[in-house]
Amino acid sequence: MRGGVRSWLRRTITYKWARRIVVAVIGGSVLLIGVVMVVLPGPAIIVVPLGLGILGLEFAWARIWLRKLRATATEVMNRVRGRRKGDPPPPAPATKR
Repeated sequence: MRGGVRSWLRRTITYKWARRIVVAVIGGSVLLIGVVMVVLPGPAIIVVPLGLGILGLEFAWARIWLRKLRATATEVMNRVRGRRKGDPPPPAPATKR
């Protein structure tokens, strides 16, 4: 029986699946830690996008969530800065030489 399981694993687990599993475990762990940091003290604002970025290496849903998160963050920053959606960004300050 044991030999049958080993041969089945060798046939079915390829590099692609192994990579996908590793990315899912690491990215999911980082994302879960970031979600916990929302309640507990810690840099959740940094860790949650990092976890989504890791998961985005293999999963399309994580890339979509990351895009939505970036758009929301940009919208919030523009609101804080007092800009509206169609306003162009302010010009860069001139540097002295």
